[in-house]
Amino acid sequence: MTEPQQNKDEASKPLIKKCTYCQEMKPLTDFQRRTGRRAGPYSRRGPCRSCRGLAPQERAATSAPSGEETNPSAAPVTQHSLEANTAAHSLQASLPMEAQRPRRKPVTDKARERHRQRVRHLLSRLKPADTRALRLNRNGMIRLRGKTDQGRRWHQEIELDLAMTLVRERMAVIVNPYTVRRLYSNKEFRQYVLKRDRYTCFFCGGYGDTIDHLLPRAKGGHTTPVNCVCACNECNQVKAARDVDEFIESGVPQPSPDDFEAPDNPDASEGTLHT
Repeated sequence: MTEPQQNKDEASKPLIKKCTYCQEMKPLTDFQRRTGRRAGPYSRRGPCRSCRGLAPQERAATSAPSGEETNPSAAPVTQHSLEANTAAHSLQASLPMEAQRPRRKPVTDKARERHRQRVRHLLSRLKPADTRALRLNRNGMIRLRGKTDQGRRWHQEIELDLAMTLVRERMAVIVNPYTVRRLYSNKEFRQYVLKRDRYTCFFCGGYGDTIDHLLPRAKGGHTTPVNCVCACNECNQVKAARDVDEFIESGVPQPSPDDFEAPDNPDASEGTLHT
């Protein structure tokens, strides 16, 4: 059956759907539409709009079988649990935002230095690759190719020194003597560095979600795994174009105690390092 004929058959059917939570037959307009390239005009999500706004406990009570609803001993327990959950949510909403934020343990100088040693150890595992196979093309350049965040392929010509730096610092690999390929897109490279450093600022030890260059780009540094570390927004702005040792000796800003904890990411381990 072709797709236009299928859509025509679906249009002739009554536009109703059963909710996965309340098990009631409701109009199709009570359900949210699915998104995506393959979502058809009649593709709708499982729960209705009213059930999607309920808490998990209320969903379980709504989707309970009819035999449990007729049991008189189970009804007071369910009602009591719903009242307790409602009171807890109202109490949490009445608290100020500062009281709801999880407190982070103070970061000591020893912990900062231990984190820096771990990152330096990971960077030392990125052994420089051999670049003696590179050759200049007829234009006296090296071809660099890669992909954008959307998956589109691109290519450009760069100088030999830059190509050798990208290969040595594990940002690119040699495809043939005249071409190198970039390993990461911009988004993939950012996620790689953040996971490698466990979302921890290299300088202050707080939660970091930006990338900073150890050797600033103003002084010849490049965006490579060896030259980039995770940093918080404040340290990234204060450091600016200074060297690492100069910035640490001048005094690193202390992380705020009201910062959120770094997310527990099981993938952020040494196993995520590609050598």
